[in-house]
Amino acid sequence: MKIYSLIIIFFLCIATTDQAQALKFGHINSADLLQAMPEVKSADSVLQAYQKALQDQNDAMLAEYDKKVSDYQKGTANGTITDATKDVIEEDIKSLADRIQQFQSSAQDKLANKKEEVYGPILKKAEDAIKQVAKDNNYSYVFDDSAGGVIYAQPSDDIMPLVKKKLGVQ
Repeated sequence: MKIYSLIIIFFLCIATTDQAQALKFGHINSADLLQAMPEVKSADSVLQAYQKALQDQNDAMLAEYDKKVSDYQKGTANGTITDATKDVIEEDIKSLADRIQQFQSSAQDKLANKKEEVYGPILKKAEDAIKQVAKDNNYSYVFDDSAGGVIYAQPSDDIMPLVKKKLGVQ
């Protein structure tokens, strides 16, 4: 009877040890990882160029609007604009103001879409590398330090060097 009890205790200890070893925790700062990836620098350049092009187009429309308003004000002040053309010019200025507003709204959407288009594959690549490193090294959980969601955790392994090695970045 004692032998059976010892065997059961032995197997329970082994099962408990295996279960404790099965939970392995790691952490990574994904923001630091992204900054280390060379693709981010080129994506930043692409996004900045796109944003500048949108800004230049917006500035040109605003300059055109300012010129039309200024010409209208000068024309009405010195009496060179007739009542018949006054309505046409006012409608033209209002139409331009509406187009500017629509452009600014759509430019924000375009910029957000471009950001997703440019950074999406990079984020996916980083996420895939983190998942693969976690799987290869038997991590049960990997926490992201940059998100700031974990206030306290027992010491865990920093998997940043493993992920950087996987991605080929330093």
